[in-house]
Amino acid sequence: MKPVHIALMIAIAIPVGAAADTKKPVAKWTCADFLGVEDTFKPKAVYWATAHAKAGKPETTTINIEGTEKVIPFIIDDCAKAPQDSFWQKLKAAWKKVDAEMKAVEKKI
Repeated sequence: MKPVHIALMIAIAIPVGAAADTKKPVAKWTCADFLGVEDTFKPKAVYWATAHAKAGKPETTTINIEGTEKVIPFIIDDCAKAPQDSFWQKLKAAWKKVDAEMKAVEKKI
């Protein structure tokens, strides 16, 4: 399955009502908007947002499941501490942490 198909399935899987009663684009969400999403949909929102944050074009982005699973708790913790901050900025900061950790592990191997 092509990455674009996966990204489209994820985008379709996030129901309109799950987005904390907001019609804002995910790139403009606050942490409160993200935290308002049902827990079962948070990973889907992170997968979708990551595809856009990493390359801006989901069809050229691969999905890093292991990395995304590590990113989600960072985002939830950081957003809980500062709900009015930008979800998008927290997402990017969390990916920087996870990418640095993964590179450190690769160097040890």
